[in-house]
Amino acid sequence: MNLIPGVEISTVWENHEIHIVGLNIDITHPLMCEFLAQQTERRNQRAQLIAERLEKAQIPGALEGAQRLAQGGAVTRGHFARFLVECGKASSMADVFKKYLARGKTGYVPPQWCTIEQAIDVIHHSGGKAVLAHPGRYNLSAKWLKRLVAHFAEHHGDAMEVAQCQQSPNERTQLAALARQHHLWASQGSDFHQPCPWIELGRKLWLPAGVEGVWQLWEQPQNTTEREL
Repeated sequence: MNLIPGVEISTVWENHEIHIVGLNIDITHPLMCEFLAQQTERRNQRAQLIAERLEKAQIPGALEGAQRLAQGGAVTRGHFARFLVECGKASSMADVFKKYLARGKTGYVPPQWCTIEQAIDVIHHSGGKAVLAHPGRYNLSAKWLKRLVAHFAEHHGDAMEVAQCQQSPNERTQLAALARQHHLWASQGSDFHQPCPWIELGRKLWLPAGVEGVWQLWEQPQNTTEREL
C-alpha cells in the first residue's frame, strides 16, 4: 500500500462550505505550513463563537467539552455535536445539527474560510494536486453543481471526487460526466473521519468508464511510505 501525504481544506464559495483535498503535497513547504496555521486560527475563532452562542442558549461548557472530544486536535462542529448528544440535548448527530448547528440555528456561525482559488494555489505551490471533495454532498441543485465544477476547473483544479461510499449509481455517472466535460482527473473517497456505520472504508469505489484516476499522475509518489498489510 502506498501512503501519500494529503490535506483537506475548507473553503467558501457562494456562501457554501466546499472542501478541497490536496494530494501528494510537501507537508513541510513553508507556504502550506503558514496557510494551515491561518486555517487553524480561523477554526479556533469559530469554535469560540459557537461556544458563546450555545452559552447564551443555556448550554455551558461547550468549548471545553468539544476540546476534550477533539483530544488535542482541531475543534470542529462535529465535536460540538458529540458534546451536545452527551449532554442529552439531542438524540443523534443529525438531530444536533437540525436543532443547533445548521444554518440559521442557535449555534451556527458562518465560516470564514479561504477561497477555492487560494486553496488550489497553496496546494500547487506545495507540489500537490487539488481535488474537489465529495461534490455530491453539498446539497446543490444540478445547475449549481455544474457551476461549482466549472469554477473549480477554471481556477486550475486538477481532479474531482467521482466515487464515494453510500452513493447512487446515477450520481456517480453524473459526476463522471462533469469530470470528462471539464477534463478533470477522477478520485475516490470514503470521507472517513472516524468509525461510523454509514461509511464503508475503501469499498465499492469503482470509477465509471471514461475517467482516469488521479493517482496515475504519480507512479512513485514523493514523500511516500510503504506498508505491508
